[in-house]
Amino acid sequence: MTHRLQETAALSRRLFLQLQRRPTSLVVGLLQPILWLVLFGALFSGMPTAGMPAGMGYGRFLAAGVIVFTAFGAALNAGLPLMFDREFGFLNRLLVAPLRSRSSIVLATVLNIASVTLVQCLVIVLLAGVMGYGWPQGFTLPVVLLTLLLLITAMTTLSVGLAFALPGHVELLAVTLLLNLPLLFSSTALAPMATMPPWLAWIAGLNPLTFAIEPIRAAYAGTWSIAGPVLQAPYGSVSGFGCLFVLALVSLAMLLLIRPLLRRKLA
Repeated sequence: MTHRLQETAALSRRLFLQLQRRPTSLVVGLLQPILWLVLFGALFSGMPTAGMPAGMGYGRFLAAGVIVFTAFGAALNAGLPLMFDREFGFLNRLLVAPLRSRSSIVLATVLNIASVTLVQCLVIVLLAGVMGYGWPQGFTLPVVLLTLLLLITAMTTLSVGLAFALPGHVELLAVTLLLNLPLLFSSTALAPMATMPPWLAWIAGLNPLTFAIEPIRAAYAGTWSIAGPVLQAPYGSVSGFGCLFVLALVSLAMLLLIRPLLRRKLA
């Protein structure tokens, strides 16, 4: 266990040094959600509040969606550093190195992406508050962070699996683009489920992003509850615990899905 922690720490330090020397990805990762928050918040500022939860304004409604979209987009790109290591041959050097546990290669990636993405999300939370869109009510910030961490874990695991399964970074970027916008627009990030046509409401009710967005939105509205409903879907209501449980199941399913692939590739 000690050797695994040391190897994970060393490999994580390498990834943080890369980010320090080339901070462009961090800056771009923040600029996109900031633009969404500013432009969409202004564009739909006069939207009727009838369909909004607890009558909240569109800016506060949008904040939860942008926070989750930030986490989702960053985690979905988590496999790119591994893919570039594959293409440049550095991964082969790691595989022939005397590592006690090769799983530290994956753990370092997950740790790096999770920490950087959570910092990005906290910046968006602060910016949304400064713009007048409010803050998570009461003591719900830990709930927001836990929700984001579960989503980041699930999407990072998927991205790492794709990095080992696909032949190159072009294919990985193509799959990322294919997943990105459809999952965003078929969730409740930009519009409440009550305003959607029935078929889209069913898709949104099954979308993993919705299970992350609605608890955070309830935290902003001050209606979050571990047992009370925070998501009203066509098939019924889901509690705060239910949303977290679904995200945990998605994370576990992703891990079980890529585990055989990682065993083959890291053998």
